[in-house]
Amino acid sequence: MSDTSRRRLLLMAGGAVATGAALAATSPLTGLESAHADTFVPTPLAATDPEPNIEISKHWWPAQRNVWTPIGWKGHLFRFNVVYNGALICDPSWVMAAKPNTQPWHGKNFQTTVVMPMRGGGFRDFPTVMREVWDDDLGQGKQGWEEDSDAPVLWTEHRRQEGLVIKQSVFAHVPGEQPVQSATEPIYAWTRFEVVHVDPVNAVKDFVFQLWLSGSYMKPAGPYQDENGVPLTIFPNTAPIAGGLTMQRVWNPSGKPITVPITDSEGNVKVMVTTADKGSIAMTENPKVKGVYDLRLGLPATVGAHVDVLIPMIPQPLADAKAEAAIGRDAALAKCQAFWTEDAATLAVIDTTENHVNQVMRRSPQLAQVVAEKSPDTGLFTFLSGSYAYDVLWSTPTSMVSHMFLDRLGYHDVVEKHIEIYKVTQGTRTPPGSAFAGGSYPGYLSTPKTLQAVDWISDHGAILEILSVHALLTNRPAFIAKWTDVIVKACEYIVQACALTGHTGVKGIMPPGHSTDEGVETQGFISQCFTYKGLASAVEFLRRIKHPRAEEFGEFADTFRTTFVQAVRDLAERSQKWTDAEGRQWPVFRPQFAGEGVWDAFTMLDTGALMSVWAGLMPASDPMMKSFVEFFRVGPNTKLFDPVHHNALYRAVLDHEQSSAEPCYSWNMFHTWQLGDRAPFIEGLYGLLTGGLSQDTYISSEHRNAIYGNLFSHPIITWCLIHAVIDDSLVPDQVQLLRLCPLEWLSAEKQTRFEKVPTKYGPVTLRMKLEGRRKDTLKVEFRGDWHHKPKRVVVETPPHPDLKWVVVNGNRYRAGRRIVL
Repeated sequence: MSDTSRRRLLLMAGGAVATGAALAATSPLTGLESAHADTFVPTPLAATDPEPNIEISKHWWPAQRNVWTPIGWKGHLFRFNVVYNGALICDPSWVMAAKPNTQPWHGKNFQTTVVMPMRGGGFRDFPTVMREVWDDDLGQGKQGWEEDSDAPVLWTEHRRQEGLVIKQSVFAHVPGEQPVQSATEPIYAWTRFEVVHVDPVNAVKDFVFQLWLSGSYMKPAGPYQDENGVPLTIFPNTAPIAGGLTMQRVWNPSGKPITVPITDSEGNVKVMVTTADKGSIAMTENPKVKGVYDLRLGLPATVGAHVDVLIPMIPQPLADAKAEAAIGRDAALAKCQAFWTEDAATLAVIDTTENHVNQVMRRSPQLAQVVAEKSPDTGLFTFLSGSYAYDVLWSTPTSMVSHMFLDRLGYHDVVEKHIEIYKVTQGTRTPPGSAFAGGSYPGYLSTPKTLQAVDWISDHGAILEILSVHALLTNRPAFIAKWTDVIVKACEYIVQACALTGHTGVKGIMPPGHSTDEGVETQGFISQCFTYKGLASAVEFLRRIKHPRAEEFGEFADTFRTTFVQAVRDLAERSQKWTDAEGRQWPVFRPQFAGEGVWDAFTMLDTGALMSVWAGLMPASDPMMKSFVEFFRVGPNTKLFDPVHHNALYRAVLDHEQSSAEPCYSWNMFHTWQLGDRAPFIEGLYGLLTGGLSQDTYISSEHRNAIYGNLFSHPIITWCLIHAVIDDSLVPDQVQLLRLCPLEWLSAEKQTRFEKVPTKYGPVTLRMKLEGRRKDTLKVEFRGDWHHKPKRVVVETPPHPDLKWVVVNGNRYRAGRRIVL
């Protein structure tokens, strides 16, 4: 959840720079409806014809601005960040809060910026005043991944009116191509600038472009008024390189490619350039800014002509950099392929008729492992909350990378490796709230202090959800043996915390504490929902293994839910009201039961009462839950919503079923999923795929047009995408298939495959394709490799207008029937 404190930290970071649904279905709601006797009927969304798909949803918003995408190596402490315009930022220690393990590299930053010639000739001046990067290019570029490469290779396209297209591509390489040991091994960015198209009618014979060589000077920062978010901002005073740069003198009468080192004042290599065949190279100090250098690179306008630029994250000795350059770009990339080829037997395969969806599912797990680190101080791996903004750990949102995303795709080994830190830190910290002062909490799960930005009281429940869901999905005996005591102690902590009475909030649920970045104490929905979600999943797990304390914690969970529901009922009575289209009034819930939070305008959606359905504390069918979703669809906030000048901190609405504040917190998706409300669910799924992520690089934003380099939106996208087809969460002991499957994935040309998808009962494989002369038959292949066999498997018929028959594993059924296997 973003708010002003986080933004202040962001500005300060530069230093000198200025089972839940099943439980919900049986929730004790007696009296809740009596307060609002009328059943709330939402205003229907406008019918969409045809049903949305990727290509339709791409046009719902303009392309996002300010995108930056991390390039790196699994678990390495450092990441390169590639900006939408091709700028490459190497900054090993710039984060929004001081992180001890990167401080030895503070100030050792570097940046290359691509500068193309101006229309009238020459090159633009280096900026000398603070301003937004998008002032030069509207904040948008064209990027993508090389699809024929398992290793992540990011390209940026430069279309030039001189009659050629140059494709810039970059990937990271660690010599030896092995998993990190120290996590600070030398890491290089290989960048190629290659001519991929020459206009046959009118093109130059030779082309010269420029790279600015400087310190890191593009950083995310304010302002926030009438901006789309936190723009990348130019800080010219951080650009000069102390001590300057020196390029080896070049004499190359043959015109053959040569490799030229550029060194710092200590003689270490900052850049190695391998020139183009019949190319040119020259470097001079920038005439406007001392300490910034203009590197001019020329190449013939011939398809295939290229320049390779090799950049180490930390300047390297000349001999080491020469050894890396001698490998050559193509050979270095070939060496990376095996490292990035995933071969774990547990990995799911998702292959739909939409290549965009398939590539999101392919690249996202790689990005998650790059936005992570093996901490040199502890030797333990951890996911991080972001790259080049949030290179620290908010365990609450980042927990979703495990239990909603990677575990649901079968990356079980990756999850286990990255959560070991929580076992080490259990019971070592005091929960953040005055009610906890002076106590001992041996079961409390928290973020390690060395990685933490801001402590959230919801972290405990979020971490418990990781552990419990992982145990339920994997059923791994070794994990269960190792972590069961941790889970039991975590449940004990929740009971202990809810028994505290020395506070002014609702008794019997989690006491007030720090649940935002503001440092103020609130008894927020976010802490209640994450706590209960983790507890409910833990109870489900403990019941499965017949743990002797399972029923004790189950009874406590029931009590917690009853107390919570009463608290919601009481809050409704004292809340402000909004009036629906039929003249009925409904409560507008603040995001907390007690305490004074800030920025209620957007946290009401992102961390408020809508979370209750996801957590299993309230059913989506409850009239007040239905009305609150509708509040964000058509309520008074929509009269103030400006899709052009909207800021993430303004009053939130549902924009194509996506939170206008932070897409990753579009909790309404769990409402439409639970209700089977197909139209808004499909709209939201595609809305998140194309609006919560960059449509080019699939990296997530915290909010549209700002704070990239993270995985915030990937968990809800992955969870919803899988549950649309294979649902193990709606009804206990039941798997539902095709319940909300997008119609776009039903095709006669290609089979859609969901293979080895983890569920709480075991991996499920589902394949489907339209067949028959009239394409009126859906052929479905299904297999469940159960470790705990569900009582029922149900196949729902997708509402395809031409569908007459469904054939499941060779058995033929008339379409429209609910097929029970």
